[in-house]
Amino acid sequence: MYSNEQSLKEVILELLKAYKLDDKMSETRIIASWEAVVGKVIARHTQKLFINKKILFVTLDSAALREELSYARQKLIKALNQKVGLEVIKDIVFR
Repeated sequence: MYSNEQSLKEVILELLKAYKLDDKMSETRIIASWEAVVGKVIARHTQKLFINKKILFVTLDSAALREELSYARQKLIKALNQKVGLEVIKDIVFR
């Protein structure tokens, strides 16, 4: 006997893919993970975060912090992507 029963999770994931919202959900999860990855001090100096074409744009209120984070760019990309379990971002631009 065949069954067309699916878990609620499976149905929601299918809907997200059908409406092409799964990428937006992953981007939202990356942004929500920022403080957990960089810590409270850096998060307090972060003014704006957004993702466009797989690039995370980070606006900071400190030039010195921008410089320091630019050296850790690849490490941050890896940590953020690992946090959500997908490759969501390929680069980070600090402003």
